[in-house]
Amino acid sequence: MREISLTDMERAGAFEEAEHTFQMTEEAFRIFYDRTARQVWLYLARTTGDDRLADDLLQETFYRFLRTRTAFETDDHRRHYLFRIATNLVRDERRRWRKGDVEISETTEQTADRRANVGDQAVQRIDLDRAMGRLKPRERSLLWLAYAQGFSHEEIAGLLGLKTASLKALLHRARRRLVLLLGASRRSGEGL
Repeated sequence: MREISLTDMERAGAFEEAEHTFQMTEEAFRIFYDRTARQVWLYLARTTGDDRLADDLLQETFYRFLRTRTAFETDDHRRHYLFRIATNLVRDERRRWRKGDVEISETTEQTADRRANVGDQAVQRIDLDRAMGRLKPRERSLLWLAYAQGFSHEEIAGLLGLKTASLKALLHRARRRLVLLLGASRRSGEGL
């Protein structure tokens, strides 16, 4: 994960523009970035299945966040808005894939296959990576936001643009499908 340096933003001309519209000091932004960047990057990497793409999307997420004119009430509000931007960027990227605008050099399964010989602990991680790769993008997002990030149902619904009433059922189905994929791997005695 590449960190955002303020000199990069200054060179792009974004920082001066953002400084007028953003209600955080430079130091407050640094602290906010340090607390949230890793979580957002992990979300992007898990959702897209591509570490390099996650790096790019993380940069774009914070760039758009800095350009926003939204008044934030709390750090949680800022954090949720940041995840909302990241979610929208992933959706935009998927649309580009579907249109054929992006050349995909390696699939999630190929990436996992490349890592398969790292050891027993790595094999379990690969099984999880492969199982997550076989889930639908929305299922991956739901599981990651709920269990890795600890967001509430209401927060997830707001981030993904879903109704809170349907979220519990969607999350249950995604969790059940992941368990089935992981169970099939263990029963067969080999990776997915």
